[in-house]
Amino acid sequence: MPGVTHDDAPPLADLMPWSVAPPRLGRGWPAAPDAASLGARWDALLTAEGPDREALFGPTRSRTLHTAAGLLPGGRGGTEQLARASGPCPEPVRVLRAPFDEQWLIPDHRLIDAARPELWRIADERQAFVVETADTAAPFPLLVTSLLPLLAPGRIRPLHRRPGGAEPNLAPGLLDHLAARLGHRPAPLDVLAWILAAVRPGTSGVPLTADPGLWAHGVGLGHRALRLMRRDGERPKLPGGRRPYVRAPLPPRPMTLHYDRDEEVLHLDGGRISPVPPEAWDFAAGGVRVLEAWFTSRTAPAEPGTLAAIRPAVWPQAWTSGLLELITVLALLAGLRPQLDGLTPAGDEGALPDPITAADLRTAGVLPPPAAARRPASVLDPQEEGPEGQLALL
Repeated sequence: MPGVTHDDAPPLADLMPWSVAPPRLGRGWPAAPDAASLGARWDALLTAEGPDREALFGPTRSRTLHTAAGLLPGGRGGTEQLARASGPCPEPVRVLRAPFDEQWLIPDHRLIDAARPELWRIADERQAFVVETADTAAPFPLLVTSLLPLLAPGRIRPLHRRPGGAEPNLAPGLLDHLAARLGHRPAPLDVLAWILAAVRPGTSGVPLTADPGLWAHGVGLGHRALRLMRRDGERPKLPGGRRPYVRAPLPPRPMTLHYDRDEEVLHLDGGRISPVPPEAWDFAAGGVRVLEAWFTSRTAPAEPGTLAAIRPAVWPQAWTSGLLELITVLALLAGLRPQLDGLTPAGDEGALPDPITAADLRTAGVLPPPAAARRPASVLDPQEEGPEGQLALL
């Protein structure tokens, strides 16, 4: 039987119709790899007065000290103008600042040029955000995170359109069609797992199959990738003897990163971590090695006198633990890639048994998705406070 190839596959943009542009901070200092620095930066901003406060803030066309902005959904931040603001720093929240780089953000609408409130309204422990990387050379063209993603320029496609895991962001009728073809109704997270497993670098289509065995195999692989990307299960581990450890203590302020491929050693100045598999070191996103970008975001010099220059005086232990976990995640994901490539091979071998093509979904009325499916759902509760304490109209 002829099978579906990537040219016949329905586009991701039709299978998950609603997408949002990534939030745009407009200034770097409200985000940091550690939460304590953000509190110190906030205090430094509010201690300064007049032109000094303005210079520290970094005004843009979208945000100045006098910009009126409402609370972020969830009641985060303040609403009075920052020119006369006082009080403690809003509790920082975890975000995905760059590929595989979890950092912290001050959740205050007055600090963020384009916060995308529609994403904040649906961000909870049930949510999974799909990020299109637009990187044809990356081993994974899609990233999935449970945290609010701040990655540019890729579009963000939430799995759920409402809080609490309600109303999947899938083409209406897709789950019913899959249920009829597979013999069982997959959960929305299973569909996302298949998408993550089936999409290949450099393609926009998602090959679908109604073969129950192949579907189950692909969903299993996708769930393994999801657990690694979302880090929502037990801490991942490499097999015994391959787990990275600190072999020589890291210095208080490491400034250089070097990899010895022959010895599989990662050098942070005089500190040493090993074994670090070559596939973890070579893992790239956005054209740069993930490990190098992660290290640079924590060590690159900041302009003296700016809020971004307020950072830990010494390398925190939590960063070392985070680095060891990141090495493990990248190595395990790299090890999954060959299995995923075998699921939907490229070229003439890319045919799947019992295919579900874009034409099949159009005939079934699943595609194209209705225009309403490409817009955010109306989320009216709870009420949100607008600028200067006024009630926001949603």
